[in-house]
Amino acid sequence: MKTRKIALLMVTLLLAFSTVLAGCGGSNTNDTSGNAASGGESGDKDTVKLKVYLIGGPQRDLPMVQEEMNKYLMEKINTTVDITMIDWGDYSKRMPVITASGENYDIAFTSSWAYDYLPNATRGAFLPINDLLDKYGQGIKEQLDPRFLTGSQIDGQNYAVPVNKELASQWVWRFNKQYVDKYNMDITKIRTLEDLEPYLKQIKDNEPADITPLAVPKGFKPYLAFDFLLGDEFPVGINMNGDTGKYVNVLESEELKSSLKTIRKYYQAGYLRKDVATLEGIDNIKTGKWFVDREQTQPYAELGWSRSAGYDIVTTPMQDPVIFTGSATGAMHAISANSKNPERAMMFLNLLNTDPYLRNLINYGIEGTHYKKISDNVIEDLPAMKDGFQMPGFALGNLFLTYMHKEDPADKWEAFKEFNNSAKVAPSFGFNFNPDPVKTEVASISAIVKEFYPSIMTGAVDPDEHLPKAIEKLKAAGLDKVIAEAQKQYDEWKAANPK
Repeated sequence: MKTRKIALLMVTLLLAFSTVLAGCGGSNTNDTSGNAASGGESGDKDTVKLKVYLIGGPQRDLPMVQEEMNKYLMEKINTTVDITMIDWGDYSKRMPVITASGENYDIAFTSSWAYDYLPNATRGAFLPINDLLDKYGQGIKEQLDPRFLTGSQIDGQNYAVPVNKELASQWVWRFNKQYVDKYNMDITKIRTLEDLEPYLKQIKDNEPADITPLAVPKGFKPYLAFDFLLGDEFPVGINMNGDTGKYVNVLESEELKSSLKTIRKYYQAGYLRKDVATLEGIDNIKTGKWFVDREQTQPYAELGWSRSAGYDIVTTPMQDPVIFTGSATGAMHAISANSKNPERAMMFLNLLNTDPYLRNLINYGIEGTHYKKISDNVIEDLPAMKDGFQMPGFALGNLFLTYMHKEDPADKWEAFKEFNNSAKVAPSFGFNFNPDPVKTEVASISAIVKEFYPSIMTGAVDPDEHLPKAIEKLKAAGLDKVIAEAQKQYDEWKAANPK
């Protein structure tokens, strides 16, 4: 789930491309006439093979599962799939190369944080799909919360099918429950970074030195109630507690300055690891040697985290749930502009989002091999799933169709819908910023952020000394120009989309 969080690395990389090569190359499929119908009623006699790229680690048993998928897909839409999994850290590097090569693949995972949706869509890598949705994706439109399609539109066009899952975004503090119980802590009183202080001190003073009170890596940033332009690693946003019609420099906000003083105090007190500013990741969940960290949540997320950790994890919210534009683009499937089979690709996506058998097959594998059923909609994992087929469920299609585990509450998916419906909508929901007019400035700013953020945001350096240096360097790189361009586009978008 991966809530959720947004990757500016790919904005920087993708801005280097001014165009996407659109050559069609040689087809790896049998061509169709493009007039296929859905649901196995196709008049086409040609079998289509769809080339699909998905994010996630390679899975040993994928060929076995794919064979079962293809038997089913042949019956339904006279189609087979050839799925390639590209590992998390490599996906955003390899997909731009594949796209620029002109390969006529059919479907690829995209999002606001991996193989970034907006730059690729605006540069022509993805096919506009509004007409395809109307003709071959009616099931998607019937089942998907309409705000997903609204929030992912670019100038009125959709370029990918969002995964139906949690739409709202909410950060929580996660706690290792053994310490909450040991010290009889009332974590319901904790919401802000400042609220943590007495509890962090209690752990630091009473537990062994290898227990990290605030277990975060270098990517940590204090939570701020801002609607960010390009994710929270880019210092431009709308203050949701201030003027919601204005983009500002987040680094100059009083909210950030106050939080940086707090995190600096925590760092000096030894509540964070001393190497936090260079710490790519942290293995606290695996080791259990931690008290609190932070994560984006969804209903009943604690159960999944606890199951994975092997011990109990509990949470308390930092903020109320909010629906951002990035929330709608957190996991999507795009049809390549070079696809020879866009109609059949949409049929396949429609099945992934409406057909429980296919959706659970790609998610959990083969019944009796990778899982066993306890009841119609409840399963228990078998060893083969852990050993050979652990797919990223949130990145595969309509999550509400997937089986539950026996420890999941019966109202799990209803809770997701209530979570989405209860959320506040961010001021810029549906606005997708086009960085092309300031692509040089965006790339420079992103590089400077990578230089300054880890040490400043984790408290490893004095913010009074280093924050002004960062602001000065960012302004010299054109930060004010980016803010002005964002404001111009936002004002135009608001005028065209009155609420």
